[in-house]
Amino acid sequence: MKTEFEKCMAGEIYNCHDEIFLDFKNTTRVLLAKYNSLPYECKEEKREVLQSLLGNIGTNVSVGSPFICDYGCNIHLGNNVSINMKCTFVDCNKITIGNNVLIAPNVQIYTATHPVELAERLTPDWNVESGEYFCRTYALSVTIGDGCWIGGGVIILPGISIGNGSVIGAGSVVTKNIPENCVAVGNPCRVIREINGACKHD
Repeated sequence: MKTEFEKCMAGEIYNCHDEIFLDFKNTTRVLLAKYNSLPYECKEEKREVLQSLLGNIGTNVSVGSPFICDYGCNIHLGNNVSINMKCTFVDCNKITIGNNVLIAPNVQIYTATHPVELAERLTPDWNVESGEYFCRTYALSVTIGDGCWIGGGVIILPGISIGNGSVIGAGSVVTKNIPENCVAVGNPCRVIREINGACKHD
């Protein structure tokens, strides 16, 4: 039988109030409070907190304050990553960010979601005494490839993959996968042109 954590990581309906997730959240809240209170110049201490908080962190990584995340352990950052202030990563499943990535202020990355159909979203026969949550939750991983630039205020929905070298315009809501080497903008986010020599042939 799968644990609730295994269900979560497999993209299946899981109990988000299981003890393991509550432990993740409690630990994360303490680390975030410490991180967000540290002055900008305390770079070594800030990195130590990030190493405790995140699943993986590469070299030359900057995460602006305040930063908000859910579990922390599901966030994996490559080398040369800049995450600006006021970003929110709901990392109930993996958020993987490649190398040489820029993430502007107020970017929101969501992995947690719920069934769209009401009958599927609500937990059958729910009551307060059951200890269950009143609605069903699952989580899908998000991947941002190498060399991407995510503009200010972008929202990335669960299950999304953004290809290497792509740029997402400010304020976009990314509802579908974005291929590599393109500029994509809007709500919903759509590709408007190719870049980085994607159209050029010898």
